[in-house]
Amino acid sequence: HFTWMDTNYPAGTPREGYPVEIQALWHAALMLLARIEPNGSWRELADQVRESILKYFFDDRRGYLSDCLHVRSGQPANAAEPDDALRPNQLLAITLGAVKDMDISKRIVASCEKLLVPGAIRSLADKPVSCALPVYHKGKTLNDPAHPYWGQYCGDEDTRRKPAYHNGTAWTWLFPSYSEALVAVYGEKAGARARAVLFSSSEIINKGCIGHIPEILDGDSPHQLRGCGAQAWGATELYRVLAILSRNG
Repeated sequence: HFTWMDTNYPAGTPREGYPVEIQALWHAALMLLARIEPNGSWRELADQVRESILKYFFDDRRGYLSDCLHVRSGQPANAAEPDDALRPNQLLAITLGAVKDMDISKRIVASCEKLLVPGAIRSLADKPVSCALPVYHKGKTLNDPAHPYWGQYCGDEDTRRKPAYHNGTAWTWLFPSYSEALVAVYGEKAGARARAVLFSSSEIINKGCIGHIPEILDGDSPHQLRGCGAQAWGATELYRVLAILSRNG
C-alpha cells in the first residue's frame, strides 16, 4: 500500500511488485537529475526505464500498459507476471514522458477513455482479468478475483468500502491527467476535446460541498459523490491541467 493506492492491508488492492506509476515517477526523477547534472549518467538510466516499460508493461494484443508486474519482494521484473487490469495509472507514463511512442500512447489514451465518468476516472475497468486480484479480510476473500470491479463505495469500511476504493471507485485527482495526456499525444487539435472532458467537473463542483472537488465518486451510474467533500489534490490537479490547456490555446 506504499503507492497512492494506499488502502491498508488486509482488504487492500494487491499490487506487490512493480506498479506502473512508480516507474513513470522514477523516469521523471532521472530526467530531473539529468537536467541538474548534464554530464552524469542519468539520461542513460532514463532511456533504460523507457525501454523497460515498453518491454515489460506493454502487450500489443491488449493495447495498453499493465498496471503492475506482480512479483515477490526482491525479484526482478523479468520474473514477474504482468496483469491485464485496465487502470488510469498508466496515464502518468505519458504525462511524465516515460512513454514517447505515439502509436502506443494513442492506444493507451483510447483504452483509458473507457474509464471516464463526469469529473472523475474509474480506478478499474468493469471487465474480467486474467491475473486474479483477490481482496482478503480476516482470511476471507471479499471480491471476485477474476472480475474485481466494485462499482459502489458504501457500507462497512473493511468489507465493502475498502474493496471498492481502488477497484472501480472513480477518482477526481487522476481525472485531469486524461486531458493532459490527450493533448500530449494529439497536440493542439485535441485541445477543445480535452477541455470539454475537463469541464465535466462542473457537474460535481455544483453538487455536495458546493464549489469544491470531492475525493471520489461511485464507479457505477449515477456516480454518487463519496469520500471527502473537498479534496485538495482533486482541486489542484484540475487547476494545474487547466493551466496547461489554457497555454496550449
